[in-house]
Amino acid sequence: MEEINFKSGFVTLIGRTNVGKSTLLNLLVGEKIAAIANKVQTTRTAMKGIVNRPNCQIVFIDTPGIHKPKTKLNETMVETSFSSILDADIVLFLIEATSTNIGKGDSIILEKLKEKKLKTILIINKIDLIKRENLLKLIDIYRKEYPFEAVIPISATNNKYKEVILNEIEKNLNFGPAYYDIEEYTDQTFRQLAQEMIREKALKLLQDEVPHGIYVEVEKMKQRKNKQGEPIYDIEATIYCLRESHKGIIIGKNGEMLKKIGKMARIDMENSFETKVNLKTWVKVNLDWQSKDKIVNQFKLK
Repeated sequence: MEEINFKSGFVTLIGRTNVGKSTLLNLLVGEKIAAIANKVQTTRTAMKGIVNRPNCQIVFIDTPGIHKPKTKLNETMVETSFSSILDADIVLFLIEATSTNIGKGDSIILEKLKEKKLKTILIINKIDLIKRENLLKLIDIYRKEYPFEAVIPISATNNKYKEVILNEIEKNLNFGPAYYDIEEYTDQTFRQLAQEMIREKALKLLQDEVPHGIYVEVEKMKQRKNKQGEPIYDIEATIYCLRESHKGIIIGKNGEMLKKIGKMARIDMENSFETKVNLKTWVKVNLDWQSKDKIVNQFKLK
């Protein structure tokens, strides 16, 4: 394909916490690359998802939700979100359909868009939760605030909106080369994907006060052949938490919770990596890790 007929570009997803950015990213890419849980601050770092179309390559960047930072980790997350929109060719600004006006977090995002005059598509998520007249009022409120290229109401869990969004993005991209190989769908390594999968299961299964005090580190990831000659990954990972009491909750009675987290993560890995996985997990306490530069720097925009 001649480059002159080929379009490409970077598209950043931005919005408040828990608005559905990671769910939408996974839908658009068609692969699971971002952790999804019904908890705030699920996404911690900017990760890329790549969509290859016949005449176009779209590189999506998922970002942490905009929230009021309380730790060094939170500050880094918000900084990452705003940094990632600066070089974007298009911004996908996600809001919730259940909003009745422009809240503080969304106002901050709008100000950033106005300041940089960024080409933006407004995505209104969770439309299944509201009446049509309320949706029309919300569209009118936002249309008066910013000249969006398009406004697309969706439910991020419904596949029928995928092509609508991708077609609108492609229409608004400039001509340019492919930045990644057409076989790739993310810039995340298998190790990073494994960490995300373990963390996602912990987010889904643990009590509210525990999940955001954890991070996961894969210490070993090695491929070998089993006795039947089939490829298998040996993966060893540690779940770090902030307190001894949290460690007990993560492990659970007779180790049941940790086994459940490990089993669910292993199934995800086997589906994603298309190979068998032997996963071992441990839990350790790392006091105040959210304020330690060595760890927090891992979440900065690369």
